[in-house]
Amino acid sequence: MSFLTAEWNNLAMINYVIDPTILEKYVPPGTELDFFEGKCYVSFIGFLFEKVKVLGLKIPFHTDFEEVNLRFYVRRFENGTWKRGAVFISEIVPKFAISFVANTFYNEHYKTFPMKHTLKVNDNSREFIYQWKVDNHWNTIHVETDKDSIPIEPNSEAEFITEHYFGYNKVSETETIEYQVTHPRWQQYELTKNSSSINFEDVYGKEFAFIKDLEPTSVFLEVGSKISIEDKRKIKL
Repeated sequence: MSFLTAEWNNLAMINYVIDPTILEKYVPPGTELDFFEGKCYVSFIGFLFEKVKVLGLKIPFHTDFEEVNLRFYVRRFENGTWKRGAVFISEIVPKFAISFVANTFYNEHYKTFPMKHTLKVNDNSREFIYQWKVDNHWNTIHVETDKDSIPIEPNSEAEFITEHYFGYNKVSETETIEYQVTHPRWQQYELTKNSSSINFEDVYGKEFAFIKDLEPTSVFLEVGSKISIEDKRKIKL
């Protein structure tokens, strides 16, 4: 049985190219940074985490909520093939119990803040708004898209960002947690406008405050799907 099943829906992905040396201390042992066309990416993602079950059971009042995270990309060579995965620098949810479970069992980096969202479907467009409150200030992801979904092109930047099916967390300099994430290939909505407003220093500290001065390399809105998170395993070097 999967550790967790759910749906990840309406994923707004704001992507930046950064100096890879900034991420070196976060890279889990046994993995290496994963690049697209020689570039190192971090992604700032807001989405809906819905219909959550842990070991097949619903947790009252914790089945549907927003999440915002900051992640980067790694890969691990094992049994003759590359496993492509994501590492989460920080994850924000509105439910303390979610943070507790993820931090305790998967060595994640969840924080709990007030959150809200708005989804609008207009005649010819869609609008997605995710907000979270830090130090009495509401941060906002706000993107608008075409109404109809389209496929993700093979070998594209969007495919690189979305097609990572493992999670990796650094436990120590010699130990890593690995878990598999399963979902079908996603569709996406074509972006028409990004008017997001995020105080990166308040949310992620001085180390990532520089992102506010960067222009996103790309912004995607993925439709999402059912997902599963499999039980973890520990990798020791």
